[in-house]
Amino acid sequence: MVFKSRIKWIALFVLILSMGSLVVHLSMTKSSGVQLAYSARDNLWQDFDSLLGAQDFRNKHLWRPVKSLETLQPYANPRNSYPAPSSKNNGFIYAKIFGGFDKIRSSICDLVTISRLLNATLVIPELQESLRSKGISNKFKSFSYLYDEEQFIAFLKNDVIVMKTLPESLKAARKRNEFPLFKPKNSASPKFYLEDVLPKLKKANVIGLIVSDGGCLQSVLPASMPELQRLRCRVAFHALQLRPEIQVLAKEMVDRLRKSGQPFLAYHPGLVREKLAYHGCAELFQDIHSELIQYRRAQMIKQRFILEELIVDSRLRRDNGLCPLMPEEVGILLKALGYSQKAIIYLAGSEIFGGQRVLIPLRAMFPNLVDRTSLCSTEELSELVGPETPLPENTYKMPPRKSDKQLKEEWNKAGPRPRPLPPPPDRPIYQHEKEGWYGWLTENDTEPSPSPMDLRNQAHRLLWDALDFAVSVEADVFFPGFNNDGSGWPDFSSLVMGQRLYERPSSRTYRLDRKVIQELFNITREDMYHPNRNWTLRVRKHLNSSLGESGLIRQSMLSKPRSFLSHPLPECSCRTSALEDSRQIQSDDGRFLYGGEDECPKWIKSAGVEKSKTDDGDQPDYDHDLLAEQSETEEEFAKSKVASAFDQDEEWDPND
Repeated sequence: MVFKSRIKWIALFVLILSMGSLVVHLSMTKSSGVQLAYSARDNLWQDFDSLLGAQDFRNKHLWRPVKSLETLQPYANPRNSYPAPSSKNNGFIYAKIFGGFDKIRSSICDLVTISRLLNATLVIPELQESLRSKGISNKFKSFSYLYDEEQFIAFLKNDVIVMKTLPESLKAARKRNEFPLFKPKNSASPKFYLEDVLPKLKKANVIGLIVSDGGCLQSVLPASMPELQRLRCRVAFHALQLRPEIQVLAKEMVDRLRKSGQPFLAYHPGLVREKLAYHGCAELFQDIHSELIQYRRAQMIKQRFILEELIVDSRLRRDNGLCPLMPEEVGILLKALGYSQKAIIYLAGSEIFGGQRVLIPLRAMFPNLVDRTSLCSTEELSELVGPETPLPENTYKMPPRKSDKQLKEEWNKAGPRPRPLPPPPDRPIYQHEKEGWYGWLTENDTEPSPSPMDLRNQAHRLLWDALDFAVSVEADVFFPGFNNDGSGWPDFSSLVMGQRLYERPSSRTYRLDRKVIQELFNITREDMYHPNRNWTLRVRKHLNSSLGESGLIRQSMLSKPRSFLSHPLPECSCRTSALEDSRQIQSDDGRFLYGGEDECPKWIKSAGVEKSKTDDGDQPDYDHDLLAEQSETEEEFAKSKVASAFDQDEEWDPND
């Protein structure tokens, strides 16, 4: 009996322990379940925040200024004695400028510099892109269609005398073409103007210049003419102010982009037919656009702009960095840098060759891709254009239908072409194709003359480019799809980069090497994601280095010899603190590539100190060396996320 009672007590004790253990486990499960519920709820709210566009504080270093360039300040004032112009000068210079927004801006700077060099009075240049248009608003003249005339004249009063028109006594003689007319190249030297142009100016009192290559004076002037270089900066960055209506609308666009409290990135694709034809990048498209590029290339060969064959290897040109990055490639680069899907990207450029179709991959990666049509209403854009006279309706008439026999004969005689053949005779060609590009491509090899609406649209492009230029300069980050192309013509992206370098040198402007980028895109290895050879880290390293000193040095070597406005250093800037001699870099000809800026005067230094104090008070607690933070974050990420896959065998190397 005693033995049985002991067994009962032991069984009871075991039962109590089991019940206690069960209660403990249930309580632990309940608490963990509550935590899981809360974590799931937090994740749910995070998802809602991402859908609503809440700010992402994890990648703030992608938007911050570049600290190594903060000592640079804009300073284009004359350094030496600089006498004001005299009314008794050598005569008048009038000019006609052909080309788009970028060529106009560069050409005007050269014309002012030449007027100062020849001690002549400059008549406000005529912009042929607006004058050729039919029915453009009478509210504006040629120059005032883009720029503020009064600001241009007033700001340059200490540099050159600027008049709106020629004196009445000389206008009739100009209409009779009695004055000498010159068509200088964009690389014309000061010697050409002093020896060839100046004598005729003194004799005739008036000369005309036709500028069509985006400039009429060599980019880098002799070392004895630093003040003429600074004059170019004063023209481009101070005198050439967009007319007030454009400035007001551009400011509203920037405010709308920043309304959510987030920064934004500006991107210019650089997909322009002229540039694509010059470099032979037709095979980037593989459709009807390839043939349009080839047609324009054939025209440029005939005009002796290009001294090459019609058909070239576009892939080889692309690998050499001579073709623009396609939008999907830019999207991959931005993703590799760490920009989130909800980043706001402003698409600049009035002409995107290939249309919206080429932007589909980029829009898929970054849905917040906007342009001027997204930010502005139709009424706002029409007010910018001004009242215009209505154009006649399109009076297109269908050509007489060819017989089946004629179509088959043309098909057989077509032979091999460097472009797609027209469709077979049995396939009908519809009217909307006849009125577009496909119409003249299939009917004949001659591009039709621009219609009145085409000319008007070309004039409107000046306004759209002006808007995009102003927004891109104010962007927190600028990413060029194509710049420094080597053609010698100014391009939109380079002018934006030069303006940002002058006004805010520390702003984040990527100055990438397209040849290096294409080499990275061409890498096809199985060990691309080995922690020591990570493709993403290599992309980030190159793009981040392009933001600072190495990017500036490369830009000075490639861009400045062709377009001074794209790299106005060191002539038009100064430093608040002296740079060490060991960091200064000069080229073989003695030109400073980096570090040759003068020391800033005291009033600039004091203004810079006050500004830095204000900025420091407004900056959040994540403000420190962001480039270093980014590299450290990438290294930690590679070690924690990627290298763990190789912990099993530390001696293994995929290249062994």
